Amino acid sequence: MTDASSLAKAARENLWMHFTRHSAYDETDVPVIVRGEGPYIWDARGKRYLDGLAGLFAVQVGHGREELAEAAARQTKQLAYFPLWGHAHPTAIELASRLASAAPGDLDRVFFTVSGGESVETAWKLAKQYFKLVGKPGKHKVISRALAYHGTSQGALSITGIPGAKADFEPLVPSSLRVPNTNFYRAPEHADDYEAYGRWAADRIEEAIEFEGADTVAAVFLEPVQNTGGCFVPPPGYFARVREICDKHDVLLVSDEVICAFGRVGYDFAAKRYGYQPDIITTAKGLTSGYAPLGAVLASERLMEPFTRGETTFMHGSTYGGHPVSCAVALANLDLMEREDLYGHVLSREAAFRSTLDKLTELPIVGDVRGAGFFYGIELVKDKATKETFSAAESERVLRGFLSEALFEAGLYCRADDRAEPVVQLSPPLVCDQAQFDEMEQILRDTLTRAWELL
Repeated sequence: MTDASSLAKAARENLWMHFTRHSAYDETDVPVIVRGEGPYIWDARGKRYLDGLAGLFAVQVGHGREELAEAAARQTKQLAYFPLWGHAHPTAIELASRLASAAPGDLDRVFFTVSGGESVETAWKLAKQYFKLVGKPGKHKVISRALAYHGTSQGALSITGIPGAKADFEPLVPSSLRVPNTNFYRAPEHADDYEAYGRWAADRIEEAIEFEGADTVAAVFLEPVQNTGGCFVPPPGYFARVREICDKHDVLLVSDEVICAFGRVGYDFAAKRYGYQPDIITTAKGLTSGYAPLGAVLASERLMEPFTRGETTFMHGSTYGGHPVSCAVALANLDLMEREDLYGHVLSREAAFRSTLDKLTELPIVGDVRGAGFFYGIELVKDKATKETFSAAESERVLRGFLSEALFEAGLYCRADDRAEPVVQLSPPLVCDQAQFDEMEQILRDTLTRAWELL
């Protein structure tokens, strides 16, 4: 089965795709991607597209890097699989040591998972058991921000702040609370003072802790740059204030860096960029550049200490967490990023990327461009003066009915999303340069101009 039509037919008949409205393919073929090289991908018909989303915020080093495939092959020949259940293997040991040495502060303990959502799930379970072990069994609740995505398993989905993603699966795990995010473009308070707005948003976390009772709250889960809603960057002082609040109330600060770690905002760990010390970091995606499934939870020595005594056990794990082949790929991936200085590449070119995207603010449909590193959101509006957003019917017609497909047809794979306000998200491979920035801008300019005509 190699020809495009056969592949598309089989996909329509047998493949249950993730987060997909399958009726969209009643009258058209399922897009089938068969190859990738650098920042580009090709479909089964041979058409090339610029991968403006790094697959799914993951393919940091670009597609087709042979040394990652070779690392997987070598490890498969030597030890294809063994679990981390009371045993260890060399690639997990080496990768854990490498991550611990790079992480901020004393995040020296690394628990491997298979995905970002599983990392979040693990972090919540760890927080709950930790507080039981230190004599504070009532501390079990978690706080996260409105619209934030933290995963789809029952626990992680409970932390996720997107109402539409949760409704069909309720009742979920109780005891998760929501606070405002840091979307300054739509600030409900201090709309004229970025730093004051950040302080206001952080203070809502303390307000929630005090309302619930500090003896019931275990952790706050925050992305350094929030993905859903279109790349909400933390205002100056925001994370310093959150850290202060967490210390005051003995609440763990979890930095959910599933997207932001490993170069997406120009650092190995995004907490370093924004100058705060987490108690836990959750990650995945860019750890292997998506070449193999792997996630990790980095925890402080303080959190590990109660688990090192007597018969205490963290009764949690999975068959494939810390898979030898995935760990080998991760090590090769980190070597490659270091050798090519991809973190430095992002930092040196983020201003050029931003200024290229800022040209789109000339268009009447573009209300805001925001983000950091190689991670940007473009918020679309119906009226720039009032910031009026689309109605549900307009989102259906413009985003789903036109924009997503039109961008792809024009040669750009990215995301047109309306889980919050309508946004186009861009998160290209870290190997991109000005040629790709210009290509994205040109395709977006043409397609967004046509989208405006539909309004």
